[in-house]
Amino acid sequence: MLHAIIMAGGSGTRFWPASRRAKPKQLLSLAGTRSMLQSTCDRLSNITTAERTFVVTSMELVQPILEQLPELPSGNVVGEPSRRDTAPCVGLAAVLVRAIDPDAVMLVCPSDHVIEQHDRFSESIHRAEAILKERPNALVTFGIRPTYPAESFGYIQQGEMVEGHDAHEVMRFREKPDAATAREYVDAGTFLWNSGIFVWRAQTILDALEQHEPEMYARLQTIAAAIGSEDYEAILQREFLAMAGKSIDYAVLERHQEVIVIAAPFDWDDVGSWQAVSRLHPHDDDGNAAVGSHISIDSENCIIHASSGHTIVTIDTHDLIVVQTADATLVAPRTSEERVREVVAELDRRQMTPLM
Repeated sequence: MLHAIIMAGGSGTRFWPASRRAKPKQLLSLAGTRSMLQSTCDRLSNITTAERTFVVTSMELVQPILEQLPELPSGNVVGEPSRRDTAPCVGLAAVLVRAIDPDAVMLVCPSDHVIEQHDRFSESIHRAEAILKERPNALVTFGIRPTYPAESFGYIQQGEMVEGHDAHEVMRFREKPDAATAREYVDAGTFLWNSGIFVWRAQTILDALEQHEPEMYARLQTIAAAIGSEDYEAILQREFLAMAGKSIDYAVLERHQEVIVIAAPFDWDDVGSWQAVSRLHPHDDDGNAAVGSHISIDSENCIIHASSGHTIVTIDTHDLIVVQTADATLVAPRTSEERVREVVAELDRRQMTPLM
């Protein structure tokens, strides 16, 4: 059976001041009336059940997530003892679903993507399941056809076609490139953006971790052996904290012998920064994209995010990001969006915890 695993442990620092530790990006409504996490669950409801949908997050976010997703069994929201990147996250999810379904197939996806074409998304997941029936040891990932030479995404180089399927063997994963290299990738026509969405058998990913990350695998096996025991929480805490943080891409995908990529047939946005507001919301005649109440007087190409009951007015401005919350306001050039993370680091340095 297919089990959906939603990775929801991110802090969303590039969306400060709207995103905070207690309510990070995935719990915000940035692309509609539902939060990013709720929208992800809505999309997954077409292909699996609430009982087979799991959210892996930080301990601090378990209760807020249960409040947003009351349809999920409480045990399906799993709190990690500490952030350890995606390989330990995926490994923990794999041992948990294997414990209830030894033949489990896992769909692993982030909690903060926008994919509005639900039917196409479902169809692509079923295509991945069909591949796994023929090649149970494969790891299937989804690539996005690049629309511009992005420097902020990893790339997947497609190899030979998979016989009988609209998919390719993965030739190689490529790191985030510089501008010139990104242009070469786009011009070549054989590269896809790495979406971070995967489908594989739980046992296959655990076997791959055993091969490539034996120490991590051994700790996961200790956790697996304790499932259902009175010592489980203590063992989870001890073993998870002892794992080295590593992404599933570095830990397994870039080293595994049988990786297949499907070019996604759906539109996709990773909502990585405030620039996403400009992509996901309508513009006025001057190119301003606003969430909330905004009055523009000779302002162009601004991104505005106002909290409820508050109006932002811009005069003779251009190419700005303006975000207002009850206790903080951000004003920055659109070209400086990556520096928003520096604000959170500075708040930490100044011990201004309430603003984090």
